[in-house]
Amino acid sequence: MANKQTGMLQIKKALQLLGEGRSERHISSLLGLSRNTLRHYRLKFDNSGLSYDQILLLSDTELSALVYGELPKAIRTSRQETFDSLIDYFITELKRVGVTRHLLWEEYLEQDSDGYGYSQFCDRLNRFKTRNNSTLTMHLDHVPGERMQVDFAGKKLSYTDKESGTQKECPVLVCTLPFSGYTYVEALVNASQRNLYESLSRALSYFGGVPVNVLSDNMKQFVDKASRYEPCFNEMAEQWSVYYNTTLSAARVRKPKDKPSVEKEVHNSYLRIYAPLRNKTFFSLSELNIGIFECLEGHNSAPMQRYKLSRKERFEKEEKALLKSLPLSEFVVKQEVKAKVQRNYHIILGEDMHQYSVPYTHVGETVKVIYDYNEVEIFLNMRRIALHRRNVRRNGYSTKEEHMPESHLHYKQSKGWDADYFISQALRIGDNAAEIFKRILARNRFPEQTYNACLGLLSLSKKYGVPRFEAACTRALPAPGVTYGFIKNILENNQDRVIEQISEIPYIPKHENLRGKNAYYN
Repeated sequence: MANKQTGMLQIKKALQLLGEGRSERHISSLLGLSRNTLRHYRLKFDNSGLSYDQILLLSDTELSALVYGELPKAIRTSRQETFDSLIDYFITELKRVGVTRHLLWEEYLEQDSDGYGYSQFCDRLNRFKTRNNSTLTMHLDHVPGERMQVDFAGKKLSYTDKESGTQKECPVLVCTLPFSGYTYVEALVNASQRNLYESLSRALSYFGGVPVNVLSDNMKQFVDKASRYEPCFNEMAEQWSVYYNTTLSAARVRKPKDKPSVEKEVHNSYLRIYAPLRNKTFFSLSELNIGIFECLEGHNSAPMQRYKLSRKERFEKEEKALLKSLPLSEFVVKQEVKAKVQRNYHIILGEDMHQYSVPYTHVGETVKVIYDYNEVEIFLNMRRIALHRRNVRRNGYSTKEEHMPESHLHYKQSKGWDADYFISQALRIGDNAAEIFKRILARNRFPEQTYNACLGLLSLSKKYGVPRFEAACTRALPAPGVTYGFIKNILENNQDRVIEQISEIPYIPKHENLRGKNAYYN
C-alpha cells in the first residue's frame, strides 16, 4: 500500500511540474522517473480532457484508474468524445492536397464551439499519429562520399523576358550530399533530359568530386521502367554514370522518405533561396542563377546547430577527400538535327522554335545543326559556317550582322538611329558642327523626320573633310535657319574658305551724304 501511495505522490508531483511548464528532462531527473514512464503519464493526462489542476483534485482511486486503466466514463468530457469521433476523418483529410491542420481545426470548431484550441488540437492529433506509428522515423547513418541525392523542387522560380515582358517559369534542381548536407541548387530552362544531366554534371563540378552512388526518384528523365528491386535506367542515364564512374539507384515509387536528405534540402531552399529572392526581378536565366548561387553560398556557409560547423566546413573537412576524381571535362549532351536555310537566311531550331542566322549566300541549302546547353553550331559540308550562343526564347531571332546582305544591314543600322547618335557624331567634327546638328534635330516636332538631313550632313563631312565642314558650320551659325542645302551651298561655293572679320561694335564709314550734329538746331 505504501508503494502505491508513493507512486500516487510521485504522479501528483509530476502533474504539478508539468502544470508549471517544466521540461520532461528536468522532471525525469528531479523525480527519478524514466522519460518513457513520464511520457506515458502525460499521454494519459492529456487524453483525459481535464486540465492538470482538475486532475490533481481527483481521488487516488480515480487518479489510479486514469493512469493505470480506462478513465471512468463520468470523467470523460464531451469535447474529448467529439474529438475522438472525428480523428479518423482528420487523418484521412490531411492526406489530401491543400488540406492543412488549421483548416481542419476551423471545421472542427464549427461542429464543437467549445472544442480545443489550435495548439491543443495539433498536440492531440500528433499524439494519435505517434501512437499509431504513422509518423515514426528511422535514423540513418550516412557514409561520407557514398551518395548524392537529387530531386526537383515542387515549386518553380521565374524570370522576366525583356522583349515580351512575360514570366518564364523554371524548374529547380536540388542535389545534396547527405553526410555533410552540402547542397547545389540550379534553375533550368526546362526539365528535359539533356538539361537534367548537364545540370548534374555542373553539380559534381561544384562538389569537386564524384560520389559512389547517385539516388533519384523515378523521374522519367532517369528511369525507363520503375521497379522496387531492379529499376531500368534509360540510355542517357547509363552514359552519364559510365562517364563519371558512378552507380545509379532510384527510390521506391511514392516513397519520398527513401531520399530524406534532399527532401529536407528542398524545404531549406524554400527558406534560404526562394524567400530572399521573392521580391527581386531577373531578366534572364543566368541572372536568376546568379541570385540563387549567392543565396546558396550563404546557406552552405551557415553553421548547423547539431555539428557547430557549416555544411561547407563539414564537407571540406570530412567528405571532399573521399569523393572520386572528376573527368577532365564535363559531360555535355550534344544533339544533332538537319535544317534548311530559309529565305530570311535563318534556320529554325525546333526544340526552342528559335531562329539563328547563317551567311545569306547559303539560302536554300540544307545544313547540319549541332547544339548543346550553351552553343549552336551550324555546318555545311563538314565546314562550320555559323556559331551562336544558345537562346531559348520561343519565336525569337539570333542574327549576326556579318550574315546580312548590305541592304539589310543598312536598314538594321537605321533602326538604331536617334538624336544622341547624330550629336555624338557631330561632336567628333567640332562644337560648331554639333550646334548645327542640334538646330536641325530641333526643327521638327518628331526628330526622326530630320534623320535623313543629318545623314546628308555626315556625308558632306566625309566628302569635303572635317576642317572645311566645321568652317562651313561656323559660317552658317549666324543664319536664322539652317538646312542641309544651306551647308551644301557654302561648301560648293567655297564660302567656307572666306573668313569674315566681324567687329564686336558696328562701324559706319564717313561720306558726304552724312550730316553731323551741327545740322540740327536746339
